[in-house]
Amino acid sequence: MSKDRILIARIGAAHGVRGEVRVKPFGDDPLSFCDYGPLETADGKRRLVVTSARLQKAMVVTRFEGIDDRTAAEALNGLDLYIPRDALPELQDDDEFYHTDLLGLEAVSPEGETIGRIVALPDFGAGTLVEIRPQGTASFYVPFTREAVPEIDLAAGKVTVVVPESTEDDEARDDGARDADEDTVD
Repeated sequence: MSKDRILIARIGAAHGVRGEVRVKPFGDDPLSFCDYGPLETADGKRRLVVTSARLQKAMVVTRFEGIDDRTAAEALNGLDLYIPRDALPELQDDDEFYHTDLLGLEAVSPEGETIGRIVALPDFGAGTLVEIRPQGTASFYVPFTREAVPEIDLAAGKVTVVVPESTEDDEARDDGARDADEDTVD
């Protein structure tokens, strides 16, 4: 995906029979996706205009122009919505980042050794995490805090990551468990 468009929301299931849908916003303000004008689909072939939106728990119940019944709303399920990057406000602080700028960056240890790549920045309710996927193994998470991620260098395409001891211990236990299992098979 090009960096000139930013994923801002994802349409979910239909809500009711009058064309409303549930939308999962990606941003600090759940209603902010309504402020950027028409939203585009991933392929850029369709533009959707928000006519109303209201918060309902973790979702935003939204009505789009021209979507007037449940059948039309159901056809939107799963669509990702994008805005032009230049529509976003400039970041005021050096410690602020758009998630899209961090995705794909190389994660390195404080010693400069490659750990993996950043593949996601989920928030499961207790704060943002950085999902790092090492080459050839399963991904793992570190908290997106100054202690765990002390340096972000967008120009160099690198993020310094201090892997918490518990993650390293878990990996060692996993390796040990595999070794023990292999010994009992013989």
